[in-house]
Amino acid sequence: FFIKVSFCIALAAIGAGILFMPGGLLVQGYFTICALYLVSATITLSKTLHDEHESQRLISKISEAKTNKILNEFTE
Repeated sequence: FFIKVSFCIALAAIGAGILFMPGGLLVQGYFTICALYLVSATITLSKTLHDEHESQRLISKISEAKTNKILNEFTE
């Protein structure tokens, strides 16, 4: 919950900063596109790291299951 709230606050702060920034519409548009790209890249990076972590967990579980199977066969 708090992560979503802090993300929304940060996004609102960026939006307000761009909206009230001195400069022309071209500069505000440039900073808006940069901010949206930054948010998109951050979400993509977060999802990629999460997927890699889940993949590593699955590989570890498979390896552990194989090891347990070998140990069970050896002790019988």
